[in-house]
Amino acid sequence: MPRIFKSFSQNNGLAVVVLMVSALALGACGKEQAQEGEKGRPVLVATVHYQSQSPERSFVGTIRPRIETDMGFRVPGKVAKRLVEVGQIVDVGQPLATLDEVDLKLQAEQAEAEFRAATGVLAQASAAEGRSKELRAKGWSTEAQLDQVKAAGDEARARLNRAERSVELTKNSLSYAQIVADTRGVVTATLIEPGQVVASGQTAIRVARSAEKEAVVAVPETLVAFAKSGQASVTLWSEPNKKYAAKLREIAPTADPATRTYLAKFSLPGADDAVSLGMTATLTLADPATERVARLPLSALFSQGNGPALYVADAKTGEVSLKPVAVKAYETKDVIITGGVEEGASVVVLGVQKLDPAQKVRVVSSLSF
Repeated sequence: MPRIFKSFSQNNGLAVVVLMVSALALGACGKEQAQEGEKGRPVLVATVHYQSQSPERSFVGTIRPRIETDMGFRVPGKVAKRLVEVGQIVDVGQPLATLDEVDLKLQAEQAEAEFRAATGVLAQASAAEGRSKELRAKGWSTEAQLDQVKAAGDEARARLNRAERSVELTKNSLSYAQIVADTRGVVTATLIEPGQVVASGQTAIRVARSAEKEAVVAVPETLVAFAKSGQASVTLWSEPNKKYAAKLREIAPTADPATRTYLAKFSLPGADDAVSLGMTATLTLADPATERVARLPLSALFSQGNGPALYVADAKTGEVSLKPVAVKAYETKDVIITGGVEEGASVVVLGVQKLDPAQKVRVVSSLSF
């Protein structure tokens, strides 16, 4: 009897210990569930991104000015000063280089002297013509003498006219002794130095206009038609996250004999100061007529018999909502949709069968172990 009582007491004590451990475990589990309920159930999400269904084509190109002008003196002479350097920004009306003006000033002074002389000769011829007309009216002169005086007057007037034109030409020549920028741009080359004798029209300074920039790429012959019809955009290697709209302006009529590619120039109407000449860029061509689709994991798809749908999670509020979507195709691991959810939406991709729209969730972008 004492042995039975002792055994009963030991079994009873063991049961009490088991009950206490179970109670502690249940309390911890309830506490964890309460904490999870307060923070929200963690869900793995993917961002919806729509893109062209057909593959985009990318080409490496460079940024160049649309207009690059070779500027030179309009008169020959000796270079006195070069006022700009390569890479310098110039404004409208800014002097770029000047010639020695000694000979041009002498020519201008000579023209002025000729003009003064012609003015004196004309005054004398006009006076003689007036006297000859008066004498002819009184019968003291012959008609031949009057014609001779008129001819001298006409010659004097023509000489004065030539002298006036000569003065204007020498003034223009004096102004041509200076190269002046006719637009805002950047100096890309200087081909003269002080002391150098240059000919009329010889290239002295090359200026690229900064108002219009374009991306120049080489397009293979198989994609020439796509380059004409595709939607183009440009990104700089220095700023890959910024995109500029581009438009085809010109494509070469013949292929390069060495590379068998066609040189294409795409204008950049929205180019800002960040787009500098000579930068490397990537030109992307996409087909605007192609339907835009989004690719998501197949595990994100949920259906209750009313068609395919996706759970969209709000990271700020922790709410989830079921959105019906239009499915274009099913693949081995992915589903391709054409609409139903907005661009940039966060879609739950794991455990959608256990979600409840009334339940709060906590958005995570990756699994951590």
